[in-house]
Amino acid sequence: MTPTGRTVLVVDDDRDIRDALSDVLHDESYRVVCASDGEEGIARLRAQPAPAVVLLDWMMPRCDGACFLRRQRADPALAGIPVVLLTADARVLAHAAETGVQARIPKPVPLDELLAVIAKYAG
Repeated sequence: MTPTGRTVLVVDDDRDIRDALSDVLHDESYRVVCASDGEEGIARLRAQPAPAVVLLDWMMPRCDGACFLRRQRADPALAGIPVVLLTADARVLAHAAETGVQARIPKPVPLDELLAVIAKYAG
């Protein structure tokens, strides 16, 4: 799947974070699709046109960020979609480059940094 458009997939188990990110991104004219864990995130990637970028929480139940990335990369139709890692865990941030994500942003999320990274992939 080739990423297109101004759609952002937000994958985070914290409903408040999903809602806040969704509100901010809608205000910036992005289309937002949300998922509460990696399992749902992969299902949403497969069921819809590809988002331009995925915002991915690292620590989630059922299927965490690492699980999501393994499954995404194992599927050639999904592997090319850029992923931005969001986490409050400094150790994960320090080693995020090893995961192959396109960017990493600490929580709490600095909105100007987030919007700049999203604009890079979603225009």
